[in-house]
Amino acid sequence: MILGRSFYDRPTVEVARDLLGKVIVLGAVAGRIVETEAYVGMHDGAAHASRGLTARTRVLFGPPGHAYVYFIYGMYHCLNLVAEAEGSPGCVLIRALEPVRGIGIMRRRRGVERLEALASGPGKLTVAMGIDLRWNGADVTEGRFTVRDDGMPLGGSIAAGPRIGIRKAVDWPLRFWVQGNRFVSRG
Repeated sequence: MILGRSFYDRPTVEVARDLLGKVIVLGAVAGRIVETEAYVGMHDGAAHASRGLTARTRVLFGPPGHAYVYFIYGMYHCLNLVAEAEGSPGCVLIRALEPVRGIGIMRRRRGVERLEALASGPGKLTVAMGIDLRWNGADVTEGRFTVRDDGMPLGGSIAAGPRIGIRKAVDWPLRFWVQGNRFVSRG
């Protein structure tokens, strides 16, 4: 079942937690979300939205259920899913996936064999899934690029802690992961 717009039209922290265990599907590849980070809008100094509405952040201020993809460090793309009502720029960074379909394709794209290394970080998972700036603004509630609930149990309890790789609001416990999952990033 594809997650509808109402799933994303809620507080960002709830969406970040509830995305754990859901499956991102893009064409022939798919991965189960095992780690997320919440970015809670304009008052969150670590969020892109804290700088206000710009050409880059326009997607964040739009309707929920869209992909916000950006390029960092001159080499990596990151995937976020827009949460909250239109005009309230919350988003969830997808930090790690457990590969579930198209593993051969992911291995070719990443150039690695070890299953745990395919999508265990935000830059790794976008390469493995084939996500780049072409997907910025994509509606993930329909089409080739979707997020689904396949009814599988989470497989562990949810842990929370500080976000990784930021300089502002570093102590906010807005990183969520499936405890004990071998596909979670290593920080």
